[in-house]
Amino acid sequence: MSTPLVLVHGFMGGSGQWNCLRPFFDGKLEIVAVDLPGFGENNRLTAINKIGAFADWVIEEIRGRGVERYALLGHSMGGMIAQEIVRRDRDAIERLILYSTGSVGTVPGRVETMEDSKRRAKADGAVATARRISATWFLQGEEAVRYKACAAIAELASLPAILAGLDAMEAWSGREALGDLDLETLVLWGDRDRTYSWEQTHVLWSEIPDTRLAVLPACAHAVHMEKPALFADLLLDFLAHQPE
Repeated sequence: MSTPLVLVHGFMGGSGQWNCLRPFFDGKLEIVAVDLPGFGENNRLTAINKIGAFADWVIEEIRGRGVERYALLGHSMGGMIAQEIVRRDRDAIERLILYSTGSVGTVPGRVETMEDSKRRAKADGAVATARRISATWFLQGEEAVRYKACAAIAELASLPAILAGLDAMEAWSGREALGDLDLETLVLWGDRDRTYSWEQTHVLWSEIPDTRLAVLPACAHAVHMEKPALFADLLLDFLAHQPE
């Protein structure tokens, strides 16, 4: 098989959210999925409130698993973390996939402001917040086929991790350093994403030096759970592509 693909989930995500892709990758691609501190299976770890500190944690985690060279995918907040991983571990990374993400943490046009998200999380609690936010990731909301599975993973997040994650995104910007991402990059986005707009996606596509763009129709923020077969095909094609 080819170089492994490290998967970095987003805010209130977890390694389990990638399980729907495993049948499409079996025998074709090794995937290494992490659970960020405070989320998923690592929900008991101390929460991190800096995107750069998340990046440092991921690098240490995958080195501990014996991963020395890899392709890298970051989803949503994980895409911010992935950008910082590249800046720290460039020589180990072959290719980059930035999926439903952007170059700034405080996203114009986001479903709600960061302050609103923090206020509502404190008022509603972690579980209700997980269910509410997960619904925005799907075009069909709570009626989506994989909504319940996604929400169950999101519900594992602790309230401190939710608040710390929001703080981390709010304080981060990678816009001025996009030119430093000097490796072959796939920018992937669902055309009905309510978290990241086309304008944010266009910035990545136009300002990262070597990019390819994939826009998936009739998908929201969780493209990989809405159209897993198409998503997997795009990744396999990109990772198999030979440089000209």
